[in-house]
Amino acid sequence: MSDVHDVRRGIDVHQGLNGGRRVMVERPDHSRFVSQRGRPGFVQHSYNFHGHDFARRTYVYHGHTYDHFYHGYRYHGININVYAPSRYWGRAYYGWAYNPWITPIHYRWGWFGDPWYGRYGYFFQPYSVYPSAAFWLTDYIISANLEAAYAAQQEGGEAIYDTNGAAPLTPEVKQQIADEVRNQLALENQEAQQNALQQDIDPGSSGIARIINDVAADHPHVFLVSAPLDVVDASGTECALSDGDALSMRSAPAVDATAADLVVLSSKGGQECPGSDTVAISLDDLQEMQNHMRESIDQGLQELQTNQGKGGLPRAPASQPVEQPAYSTIAPPPDPNAASEIQQQDQQANQAVTEANQDVPAPQ
Repeated sequence: MSDVHDVRRGIDVHQGLNGGRRVMVERPDHSRFVSQRGRPGFVQHSYNFHGHDFARRTYVYHGHTYDHFYHGYRYHGININVYAPSRYWGRAYYGWAYNPWITPIHYRWGWFGDPWYGRYGYFFQPYSVYPSAAFWLTDYIISANLEAAYAAQQEGGEAIYDTNGAAPLTPEVKQQIADEVRNQLALENQEAQQNALQQDIDPGSSGIARIINDVAADHPHVFLVSAPLDVVDASGTECALSDGDALSMRSAPAVDATAADLVVLSSKGGQECPGSDTVAISLDDLQEMQNHMRESIDQGLQELQTNQGKGGLPRAPASQPVEQPAYSTIAPPPDPNAASEIQQQDQQANQAVTEANQDVPAPQ
């Protein structure tokens, strides 16, 4: 049985095409628990700021906890969580990251000998030269996604697909991703200026709503898959997507639609959706991809700041003020019991699956 919906426990269990399992629990107080084998799980708690819905997620992975913030937003009749940065850099730093560097650099990543790169070398090749931070961040994000996919295969039992029918990340596709990264840098710089003026940031302008408006105005957008996803293509065939696959939104969905059609730009072969396939993806899942890209960009900006002037990276502007937005300072504290709560929900999910399988009639 691939999916289990246990109303009594409030648990949804999805068994993916790739063999991975995702457990989600939604409680009456709108707190949410999500766990995936071999991947970070999180506990989400809602709160209010300036009359707007916000949420704090406490993630747990390998005993390490970290937090992200989200601005609640209702769009096309569904509730969406839009990533809200926990800090903003100064304008000079965003400019340094957005604009071309004075001199393109050569940079050697430390993961060339890692097993995940040996597995995905056919799919992804880093740039040999970096003319700006957007290109460096592109490789940073893609490599982090592929490393996460490899770890989930090793720890969570997710399938390793064969390479038949693979559509690797071409230079043209990577250019589209780099352009998307630059768009996100410009967006965050704009938000930083609003935050400095103590203005509330519109989640619609930083989430899927703005992207759909752009597409409607004939400006396509690219998404990077950030977690395993089972989708259906135009012929009704189910196929899989996984971390690092690239998708393009070229036409806007109808005003009442809760999903959009996207074209697969790259995939890893086997059971994965083939290149050029058109697949339907929920707006909520697309927002989570967008969230993950912005979270990864922020992590990459921190890496660049920490390692500036090292390993061939250019030096950033000298003064880098960092501002913490008010919505993160008044948020409820991190959930101290997140790890045990996620473990408990996993155990409840196991029980729900066992009971559901026992209720399945024996084949005739």
